[in-house]
Amino acid sequence: MTLKIHSACIIILICLSAYILFNLSDKNIAYVDSGKLLNNYQAMLDARGAYKAKLLKWQSNTDTLTNIVQKAISQYERGVSTMTEKEKKIAVSTIQYKQKQLVDYQKSVQENARREDDQSTQLILNQVNAFLSQYGKRKNYDLILVANQSGNIAYAREGLDITDEVIVELNEEYRPYKR
Repeated sequence: MTLKIHSACIIILICLSAYILFNLSDKNIAYVDSGKLLNNYQAMLDARGAYKAKLLKWQSNTDTLTNIVQKAISQYERGVSTMTEKEKKIAVSTIQYKQKQLVDYQKSVQENARREDDQSTQLILNQVNAFLSQYGKRKNYDLILVANQSGNIAYAREGLDITDEVIVELNEEYRPYKR
């Protein structure tokens, strides 16, 4: 029984492969390497630079708040022996408030960073996809595949990788917007 199922599966695979081979043989197909494309697309490089600048600013603000908390703790530790109970409670309350501000700011920064990264990446991916659609129509491609690090294209004949020419045209199209 399993031999019959196995044989049937092999026959189906052979038929499917033959169908794909014959139906796609006269098609104009190419692919782009998404990693190479995004790592060389100037809009992505600019977005990464802007994002990195924001991260540095956020980190600087976090460092400032951390220093304020540490300074408050140090002052408390130096003066705790001479403080009244009321002063101790006020100092501890102030430290806790500053610590909460720091934690809240860190959470806010993490959420904003993730959201901004996602939004800018999605915007650029939308631009690239729109460009590839127009590029494919202009160059009469029937299909443009996207290869990624997961290796969804195991083999492609030489000449099917159009990544370099897409990068050139994509960057040329981007330059006027940058000015």
